[in-house]
Amino acid sequence: MRGRERQSMITHAELLGYTAAIVTFVTYSMKTMIPLRVFGIAANVLFMLFGYYAEAYPTLFLHAVLLPLNSVRLYQMVQLVKRVRDAHAGDLDMEWLKPYMTPRNVRRGKIMFRKGDRAQDMFYVVSGEFRLVETGLAIMPGAIVGELGLLTPNQTRTQTLECVHSARLLEITYDKVLQLYFQNPQFGLYFLRLTTRRLFENIAKLEANVATHALPQTSG
Repeated sequence: MRGRERQSMITHAELLGYTAAIVTFVTYSMKTMIPLRVFGIAANVLFMLFGYYAEAYPTLFLHAVLLPLNSVRLYQMVQLVKRVRDAHAGDLDMEWLKPYMTPRNVRRGKIMFRKGDRAQDMFYVVSGEFRLVETGLAIMPGAIVGELGLLTPNQTRTQTLECVHSARLLEITYDKVLQLYFQNPQFGLYFLRLTTRRLFENIAKLEANVATHALPQTSG
């Protein structure tokens, strides 16, 4: 009777081993991280059961170590996706960026940069008012300006920025922006939304100007 039980245990162990091998094969075919981790955890559990029933203790030990590692990585990925979704659903409030920025006072009439200049930093407007000369867009407190230069092929300014009223800025270099971009997915998504919004504002202003000039001229 004991021999039959032993034979049955071996059969169960073999079944678990083959199933674990198949799940592991499926894991390597995954193209995204969350399903990969889920199947990895399933494979860990199956291999642990296989190791127990087949008395293959090195296999049991290996997957007992890998199981919490895969679980932690799965949790981190789920949290990352959640943070990105929260960032996408949120507004473009960049107040949290202030600790990484340097304060700067600007006098009225100061040209911060001209179209075609080399771009190396962007600004957060704390007080005062600025104007993008080419499009006439007003840059008010709470706005970020100078971000598009980071995305241009030659990293040059796309417009001229003039200080209309004495202002206070917070300045951050592109090097620091890139560090934050790769370290913080929320900032990465915010930055993409910010630059996209600026592009749409520029397009809307251009379309308005074209429509104005296209109106038929009337004589008095």
